[in-house]
Parts: sequence; C-alpha cells; structure tokens
Amino acid sequence: MRQSEFVKARRIAGWLAVAALMAVSSASPTRGQEKTAAATEQPRTYDVSREVTLVGKVISYRAPDVVAPLGPRVTLQTPSGTVDVHLGNARLLEANHLAIESGDTLRIIGEQVALGNEKQFVARIVQKGSQAVVVRTVGGFPLSPAASKDAAKPSAQGGAR
Repeated sequence: MRQSEFVKARRIAGWLAVAALMAVSSASPTRGQEKTAAATEQPRTYDVSREVTLVGKVISYRAPDVVAPLGPRVTLQTPSGTVDVHLGNARLLEANHLAIESGDTLRIIGEQVALGNEKQFVARIVQKGSQAVVVRTVGGFPLSPAASKDAAKPSAQGGAR
C-alpha cells in the first residue's frame, strides 16, 4: 500500500469513527434530557424588544478588554447604580470619532444578555451629546468599521462625460 493510499484509508477510518459516535449518541435514551439541559445553559440571543435605555456618567472607559467578549467597555453611574457595558468594536468608535472619557454623559440603548454563567449589558447604540453610533446589528452582532466605510462610499455612476 502506498503512503497516499494509507493516508486516505486513515481519513476514511476517522470519518467512519465520527459517524459511528454520532449514531450511538443519537440513539442514546437520555438524548432528550441532554438537549433540554443544553438549551437552558445556552446564552439567550439579543432581542430588540427587550432593549432598555441607560443614561449615566462615565466612571471608567477601558479600550479593548482581554476578557470575553473582547472589545471596549464603559462603566456608567446611573440613577439605579453602576453598570458595566460592552461597546462592541473599538475601531468602529474610533472611525466615527466618538471619544469616551470619564465624566462624559452617555445614553446607551442595549440589552442585558447571558454569557456563560454571567450577564453582560451590550450596547447597540451609543450616544454622546448629539452624536449617536450604532455599534451592533438588531441581531446583536458587533459591527465593524469596514461595514460603515463601505456604506459611506459613493457608488459609481455611469453616464456621458
């Protein structure tokens, strides 16, 4: 048997082993229980109908954090207490010239979502004064500065020159 045939045979055997494991796990009598438990542990998705508006003073701003979810965070002092808010993509804030400093008053529209065993307030719209920046889609996915640049590019128009 040549080496390439041996590698092919190993790959096929690996795929067959994976298929066998999947077949055995789907035939398991406790599968329904596992699925229910997993469904309750999954973080809920972002839902615009649950959005709330926070208004408060910035206590601290941390540019891209190394803790998941990655990205900038701001701690706001609101009338009901302090709230740690994830702001999406730092480059998007930069591209829109939105500088955040301690003492600034922000209005943030977003939602508290579960991330693992913890909850995190995630912003969809960040407003400072009259400037508002959309940082997430209505589905809760962080936007990138490339998306906003593409939207701002003028389209090529044909015609007589």
